[in-house]
Amino acid sequence: MKFRLFAASLIVCLLVFAAYAQQPKVVAIKAARALDVRSGAVTNNAVIIIEGERIKEFGSNLSIPAGAEVIDLGSKTVLPGLIDCHTHLTFEPNQMGYSSLGVSAPRSALSGAKNARLTLEAGFTTVRNVGANGYADIALRDAISSGDVPGPRIAASGPALGITGGHCDNNLLAPEFDHVDAGVADGVPAVMRKTREVIKYGADVIKICSTGGVLSLGDDPRASQYTLEEMKTIVAEAHRLGRKVAAHAHGGDGIKLAVIAGVDSIEHGTYIDDEAVKLMKERGTYLVPTLYLGDWFLENYQRMGVPAPMVAKAKEVMPAARRNIARAFQQGVPVAFGTDSAVYPHGLNGHEFAVYVKLGMTPVQAIQTATVHASKLLGWEDRIGAIEAGKYADLIAVDGDPTKDVTELERVKWVMKGGAVAKK
Repeated sequence: MKFRLFAASLIVCLLVFAAYAQQPKVVAIKAARALDVRSGAVTNNAVIIIEGERIKEFGSNLSIPAGAEVIDLGSKTVLPGLIDCHTHLTFEPNQMGYSSLGVSAPRSALSGAKNARLTLEAGFTTVRNVGANGYADIALRDAISSGDVPGPRIAASGPALGITGGHCDNNLLAPEFDHVDAGVADGVPAVMRKTREVIKYGADVIKICSTGGVLSLGDDPRASQYTLEEMKTIVAEAHRLGRKVAAHAHGGDGIKLAVIAGVDSIEHGTYIDDEAVKLMKERGTYLVPTLYLGDWFLENYQRMGVPAPMVAKAKEVMPAARRNIARAFQQGVPVAFGTDSAVYPHGLNGHEFAVYVKLGMTPVQAIQTATVHASKLLGWEDRIGAIEAGKYADLIAVDGDPTKDVTELERVKWVMKGGAVAKK
């Protein structure tokens, strides 16, 4: 009898312990200020209650649950984790032109692990990686999701789709090598198959090149590449399979054709004109400008071994982007934040905000491009992009008030991703 009572008591204790162990950890974040990115309002004496990976409650002077771990950030300002919709985590600034030919896909994946950490520590808890060799970005995404390496949440594209000899092909090798990049497909049947192929191997988003580019040989940024029918096929197939489409597009005609085809975002948009802005506003197509790279590249290209034809294009295209995108901002084109990090060193992503403000946005509007707007472009607005109950506890903190000085976002002091502190 005594043994049975002992055994029963032991079982009860074990069940209670197991139930307690399954309870999500509760954390309370305290800070002088927190930003509601939807309204632009600042909450003073902010408290954020977190259970496990998710935010449970947010407000001013909230009572803190008994037993909660308290993280007191003092005088800092808390914001939701930032989102960069145009990164290349597996590429490096010193790999432009011929130097890129010696980089294997495994090596680029390892570089990506380093760059993912730098990006997370810079305050970007989510990124959309639009273009990588050998599906290295998909391997990186999965390694981060498994907890093998630190990094942001990643929506990955794998290889970008493009025409033979276009910006998304590799034109550096001589004809005898007969090289074609992994994403190259020409004609309607081929682009349908390629879209299905990259999705088969794990792509969350489809990246296409609808115009020529800058840091590539033998193509013109003003010239369209994929035809309207090819792009319509890609978009229809991607959307049918639950993926969005991002279109690299510099030239005006290439932008408009991509928008008409139904892409979800225009990347770069250098020569965007009034007609393109009107189309994008009507269809809700986002512009993902990548502007700070112009400042960095034009100051540093001489020590990077960039081929002369690429430099010549950059000197024309990068200043033009500022002029045309400033006008698009004034006309109210939908904007989601993007940087093209890898053209310049990873971790400097936050410098993009100041450029948006120089071109006419308020600091709050610039912050919204990297939070609520970016989360909507990704289709992840139910889980990231704001400090709200139910969303992931992806949070950052800065010393000052970024609604007054947006350059504070270049100096992120503290980062949390999914309820775990990533930068102390």
